Amino acid sequence: MEYGEYQRLYKGLNTPEDLQAFLDEGYDKNLLETLYNQKVNRTVKKKYHIVKKNSARILRMWKRGKSICEIADEYGFPPILTAMMIFQEDGCGKKIFWEYVRDPSLLDSEETAAELREASERDLVYSIEGNERSKERGQWGEGLLWKWLDDQGVTYKTEADERQEDGQQGSKTPDCLLDEPMDFCGKKIYWIESKASFGDATEFKFNSTKQLIPYTELFGPGVVVYWTGHLDGLECPKNIILEDIGILEKSLKKWNKE
Repeated sequence: MEYGEYQRLYKGLNTPEDLQAFLDEGYDKNLLETLYNQKVNRTVKKKYHIVKKNSARILRMWKRGKSICEIADEYGFPPILTAMMIFQEDGCGKKIFWEYVRDPSLLDSEETAAELREASERDLVYSIEGNERSKERGQWGEGLLWKWLDDQGVTYKTEADERQEDGQQGSKTPDCLLDEPMDFCGKKIYWIESKASFGDATEFKFNSTKQLIPYTELFGPGVVVYWTGHLDGLECPKNIILEDIGILEKSLKKWNKE
């Protein structure tokens, strides 16, 4: 994706309603949800400590009659996380809070239950449904990768297989570690990583530092696939190949050792 188009989408995705406007233009839902999620997550990282510092004030605002969603809008913070700040400041434990999110009818106050339902409906990222959608996108990407490899008869170990073998839950493991090196577009590769996120400069730099470069050091060259797309012109670290859903039109060959 060209930078100008990316900027237009990224800057334009500020509320759940903005997604529908871009959907009406014909943009892919997975792409829009991914970009929106990434933007909200980055906003949370920047604002979390500020909002947390004001949690006592936020609780007072709520007790004086402002709704959870009104407070969330005022602070530019996700409704469910805003609700969690309020409930925790009022003495509710995190585990109990999430039980209320899953079933607001457990609350004594129907008014509070209605506010929590509204917060869940408006929060596309941190609500139970939002978390499930994120998991589904991850599974969707992995499913595409596995089918692409299976259809070509390429054998590999999944992340779960690798962790079961080495018994290290915290070890760095790519989504697919090929049983033997393969030829991908004339380059020798050993692994493929599936990403349901959008590969912009921030995401790609983070993934490269935390995962991809360590993979090259452990296993050799490999491919990272951003299924919803990536920015054009990103500079790839050595031994990392950047791909999008177009990889499904390409194929692997056995590596000629000669």
